[in-house]
Amino acid sequence: MTKDKADAVVEAHNPHDPLAAGFPPGWEGRALFYIAIAFSVFQILTAAHLVDFASQITRAFHVGFLLLLGFPLLALMRGAGPVVRALAWGLAALSVAVAYYQWAEYVPLLMRAGDPLPLDIVVGVIALATVFGAAWAMMGAALPIIAGTFLAYCLWGQYLPSPLNHRGYDFAQVVEHMAYGTEGIYGIPTYVSSTFIFLFILFGAFLEKAGMIKLFTDVSLGLVGHKMGGAAKVSVLSSGLMGTISGSGVANVVTTGQFTIPLMKRFGYRPAFAGGVEATASMGGQIMPPVMGAVAFIMAETLGVAYIEVVRAAIIPAILYFAAAFWMVHLEAGRMNLRGLSKAELPSPLAALKAGWHLILPLAVLVWLLFSGYTPLFAGTVGLGLTLMLILGASVALGLPQGAIRVIFWIGLGLAAGAFLQWGIWVVASVVAALIAVNALSKGGRETLIICRDALADGAKTALPVGIACALVGIIIGTMTLTGAANTFGQFIVGVGENSLFLSLVLTMITCIVLGMGIPTIPNYIITSSIAGPALLELGVPLIVSHMFVFYFGILADLTPPVALACFAAAPIAKERGLTISLNAVKIAAAGFVIPFMAVYTPALMLQTGGPLSEAIGFIPAVLYIVGKTALAIGLWGVAVIGWLGAPLALWQRALAMVAAGALVVAMPATDAIGFALVLAFVAQHLILRRRAAA
Repeated sequence: MTKDKADAVVEAHNPHDPLAAGFPPGWEGRALFYIAIAFSVFQILTAAHLVDFASQITRAFHVGFLLLLGFPLLALMRGAGPVVRALAWGLAALSVAVAYYQWAEYVPLLMRAGDPLPLDIVVGVIALATVFGAAWAMMGAALPIIAGTFLAYCLWGQYLPSPLNHRGYDFAQVVEHMAYGTEGIYGIPTYVSSTFIFLFILFGAFLEKAGMIKLFTDVSLGLVGHKMGGAAKVSVLSSGLMGTISGSGVANVVTTGQFTIPLMKRFGYRPAFAGGVEATASMGGQIMPPVMGAVAFIMAETLGVAYIEVVRAAIIPAILYFAAAFWMVHLEAGRMNLRGLSKAELPSPLAALKAGWHLILPLAVLVWLLFSGYTPLFAGTVGLGLTLMLILGASVALGLPQGAIRVIFWIGLGLAAGAFLQWGIWVVASVVAALIAVNALSKGGRETLIICRDALADGAKTALPVGIACALVGIIIGTMTLTGAANTFGQFIVGVGENSLFLSLVLTMITCIVLGMGIPTIPNYIITSSIAGPALLELGVPLIVSHMFVFYFGILADLTPPVALACFAAAPIAKERGLTISLNAVKIAAAGFVIPFMAVYTPALMLQTGGPLSEAIGFIPAVLYIVGKTALAIGLWGVAVIGWLGAPLALWQRALAMVAAGALVVAMPATDAIGFALVLAFVAQHLILRRRAAA
């Protein structure tokens, strides 16, 4: 199946991703294609500070571009009639007018803050209405209804009984708060969307066009394709690697899944299990450092910490998550007696790296910059610039004679790339401009420019759901800041936690999963963390651990029934019901449900200080102990769920393994002792039974 046909299949069967296919044909599709390119170019210029606007104006233009592109594109791709398409273009024009008004009236709006003109209120209402409309069209009713409820609370919450009521705010004050300044639709989520998120989406789009998916797949096949259950292990590894440049679970499913799910089915895995493996691994890409999902950047900005701190908290849980997925597919392969592919029919990982090693360079530089303390905005800009230099430079190098001239060219390009640390981003911009000019002179170079142009358009289209969700969820954040609504629910969580921290955590988990049934991970995280984060902090949970707790369950909401977006994205590829895939994904992703709870009771699991264990035995021993205990609990859970460990297990053996795993998860000295005793009992009886069977 070709990529275009595969995209069409996904579009036809996946209502959760209306933008799965490319740009539609016709003059409208072509116009939107070039609007998308203009959107990406604007974001690159502002991120690199080649063009400077005030932050408020940049955010307004960002939202304006999102709606200008989103309304007509959705109407076209859903086959709407001429009346609906005309309405969509009209809403797009209104969105542009709002952005222009924010730009033209920027200083006057600041001067009359608190005393808006009637025209300000009209424009503000249009801004709110268009954002609500775009979100409804893009993601369905759930998120707009939630945001609308919060907006209604601002307007009429004073009529609710205590303690739910507030002092009351008039219509003009609410509109000004939500549609102007940096508290409503132009708040922190939109700021992060217009900077870090968009750049990293573009970065992933360019690497994908350059062949990074093929590199990841070939390396994964070569490394684990010959192992027992190799096809599923390829899926786990390639989807995890893809997550380093994508960070979007559903996007991972519909890209790597086109290859891995049919491979697993051909290998002998059940369709539901194959889809569950791909969905689980793809969602894990959002928690896999060094480049995590968009939520990680929002978390760093919200907490006011360096991105490296978020990476540090995520690294061990992410490794355990993917190790657990590996273990589950290994056990399933053993149960089904699924052996690996022959090495003769697999690509060589060394040959794949030799052919595509240069694609890893921008990613390596990006990681180095992030870990060296540079801002994600700077790191993303430089990483994108270096990716462009590599793609365009490779095309130019093909036209040069082999030998010394090519070597000199690449050395010169490398020196120019390194010069940005001394002279800034203008060096990279100048080199990219020169490479574009040279590529325009040859047929192969023009084909490369077309690839880059398409990557710009695809990146902007991919950013639409994220950006629109960030704009709308700003209304919820604006409600929190205006009314203090977070305190009410937070006090309830604290009240529950005074009697039982575990019940507070369960309540927070359920809130995340229920919200995740209707809204994407980003708004889910923003809503829940703003409410539960301070409450859990008051109960003694470190702030970054509480935010990671919410982050994890926001991701897992895309695997849990009944909605399970990632699983429904895998359904048309696996040719299986999304709900059946979801049930398998929940079993495979069990580690994701366990790790957040264990980290709350023992923060050392997220490399955070504090907690009774660290105080008792020291930080490093606590880290080693909790990692070992968690790995053991996850391993036992896999054995209990799959029912195989070198041989089929009886129900009582599986029950023993499950009870032992549960005892290890509960963070109490007595339960640890019981858990380790049960582990020894399980291992002893298993070895005895295996020896008897062998005899």
